[in-house]
Amino acid sequence: MAGYDNMPDMELYQPVQIDDALALAARLAERGWLVGGGQDTYGWIKDRAKRPEALIDLNGIESLRGIRETEDGIEIGALTTLTELATNPIVNERYSLLSKAASVVASPQIRNAGTVGGNLVQDVRCWYYRRGLDCYRAGGNLCYADTPEAQNREHAIFEASRCVAVTPSDTGPALVALEAQMVITSANGTRVVPAESFFVGPEINIVKTTVLREGEILTAVRIPAKWANAEFYHEKVADRNVWDFALVSIAGALRIEGGNIVESSIVCGAVQCTPRRLTSVERAIQGQPRNEATATLVAGMASQGASPLNQNGFKIPLMDNLVTKLLTA
Repeated sequence: MAGYDNMPDMELYQPVQIDDALALAARLAERGWLVGGGQDTYGWIKDRAKRPEALIDLNGIESLRGIRETEDGIEIGALTTLTELATNPIVNERYSLLSKAASVVASPQIRNAGTVGGNLVQDVRCWYYRRGLDCYRAGGNLCYADTPEAQNREHAIFEASRCVAVTPSDTGPALVALEAQMVITSANGTRVVPAESFFVGPEINIVKTTVLREGEILTAVRIPAKWANAEFYHEKVADRNVWDFALVSIAGALRIEGGNIVESSIVCGAVQCTPRRLTSVERAIQGQPRNEATATLVAGMASQGASPLNQNGFKIPLMDNLVTKLLTA
């Protein structure tokens, strides 16, 4: 019997053309597993929590790499590494919100290998789920994290429906704030989905975190020029600056004219299964200056409606304080 130090037997496909990858994804369907940087994939396989029959390694497809200017912004290939995203001159100059978010993912070594596509489509990090327990997300009939004795300080305080895991993506909230578009390709064609609709919660699909269907590949992310050179604020609060996932994060883009906020897009991460857009705060600050008085005006609004678990009530003041910092930075 093979030990856990050995990888299970799997087929490996390494296409160099996107059409070949799409054909493989369509043919293998749920039996295949798409691999980008592999930072999420190999953990699942090593722990035997997921057992795909075949891996489709996308790293040889050069058309999925790079950052390109378009008529209305930029397009980022899904295999672009997080390090490239964090250091690219165009992204840094026009969309520093995204480069900042990419720069705080995990560690430098992981950012060198991890891709923007992988960071967006990675599965939730709940340890009960990851250790192979039969929770709702794994096909069972219990959420182990939503019990009085559970360890759940990292879990959701909003919109939990059977599963209380949160989105682990650091780039997701920034892309939602920038109103990005996700380019999804299959053998049948291409569809483009707004970033805010790309992520789905457990009330919609208990086993998936995105709208990706079998046979589809996230091939690119498009960021419109709308928010280029806006005023940005990003902060990730974690137990450690390196490696850890966010306890709460905030990504904000603001347009200011005549000293007042004319438009804003503010999103929190790690408070529910999807990036949470703070629409009530956005409406309240419209037409107001970016200062302490406006922060006082919206005090407590960000966390309104939260339902904390037994160990994560600290996320409520943390959310509100991050909004204050965004408005007074």
